[in-house]
Amino acid sequence: MKILLAEDDVKLGRLIKHMLETEQHHVEWVVRGDEAVVRATDEVFDIILLDWMMPGISGLDACRQLREQGYKKPVLMLTAKDAVDDKVQGLDGGADDYLIKPFEFSELFARVRALGRRGEAPLQEEIVTVGIWQLNRTRRTVTRGHSEIQLSAREYQLLDVLIQNRGLVVPREVLLDRVWGLGSEVSDNNLDAYIRLLRKKIDDPETETLIQTVRGIGYKVGA
Repeated sequence: MKILLAEDDVKLGRLIKHMLETEQHHVEWVVRGDEAVVRATDEVFDIILLDWMMPGISGLDACRQLREQGYKKPVLMLTAKDAVDDKVQGLDGGADDYLIKPFEFSELFARVRALGRRGEAPLQEEIVTVGIWQLNRTRRTVTRGHSEIQLSAREYQLLDVLIQNRGLVVPREVLLDRVWGLGSEVSDNNLDAYIRLLRKKIDDPETETLIQTVRGIGYKVGA
């Protein structure tokens, strides 16, 4: 894969570039956030790896700028910020995944492979309607009939993954990976609690629930 790496720590950047190249990836390396935006706009990359704190503009702002321009390729944020609020901010800023420094290269490789598989998927529909519900990815909104439903960032991500795969059973481990990331300490009980909260917000008492439980496997949204 062709990867754009934005990392201002020269020693770490050189090491990441070398290790990715041993995995047969082609790596372009920049040290500024604004330079990453320019390169991503001018060239086609399969994945972007963005350090959060960089000169010029931050990796988070670079990601936001690219998403505002309609950039669709996967973005992996690299950062020492490990608070939950920081992770949510990064994901809400347009990152597809989040890797905390220091990290093992085996985990970096696994995340790059996972994002590469996602990048090969067809472009997602921007507006999806399922029964009386509608999800708008451009505006990041969910409506039931004519009423907009207020969801947290995590609840929205969870519903988005289920709706992307409507008609299919999404295993628990896939939901945990896509919403919280590989290596997360979030448990099945946490996932069940989020599903219960999500159902309370989106379901109409007079209609069938949108999210169905498939015992022993995961959850699904009807086609």
